[in-house]
Amino acid sequence: VQLQACGGGFVQAGASLRLSCTASVRTFSTYVMGWFRQAPGKEREFVAAINWSGSTIYYADSVKGRFTISRDNAKNMVYLQMNSLKSEDTAVYYCAAQQTILPLTSVGGYNHWGQGTQLTVSS
Repeated sequence: VQLQACGGGFVQAGASLRLSCTASVRTFSTYVMGWFRQAPGKEREFVAAINWSGSTIYYADSVKGRFTISRDNAKNMVYLQMNSLKSEDTAVYYCAAQQTILPLTSVGGYNHWGQGTQLTVSS
């Protein structure tokens, strides 16, 4: 599985941005997809995860109500819509995939990772 994340950038606090991740795999709909982020000097942390159908979604408390994860199985893509961005959202954002049923919230639960896309939120 190859994952390619994009959509990061430099924005002002309060802005919105959408990250996208494309998966190069024929059986995309059998994969749980997740978004994680890693700020400088910090460990990689969970942001959001979605099961194959979108019926089960988990969010980190820090992004609940501001971020929305979604997926389009026909296009092999997963998205992270980020609203009301804060400076503390600044990080490299990674998409991850794991062939399982329920969304996973731990870094160790995923075997496949994208290269990351940088988001910088200026206050």
